[in-house]
Amino acid sequence: MAENFNIELDLIDVSENDEALTELTAKSGDTKTPFLVDTETGLSMHESEDIIDYLREQGKGVTSPITANKPRVHVGGSVCESCEG
Repeated sequence: MAENFNIELDLIDVSENDEALTELTAKSGDTKTPFLVDTETGLSMHESEDIIDYLREQGKGVTSPITANKPRVHVGGSVCESCEG
């Protein structure tokens, strides 16, 4: 989804990185993921829906051929809101 909005993410797998897990625990007080830290604003959050909404908001005004044409439909005929297709 971040690619659709031209947002660069630095993804870190805390299950394979003890230092990153320690940093996550220090910042969030928990080990739950996903956890987003916007290094430009200092904002951080846990909830997936909040993260998705935030990324959508940050990507406002940016359109990609994928999102500009029509929403993608997943099996069962429902539009996937969480992964943007």
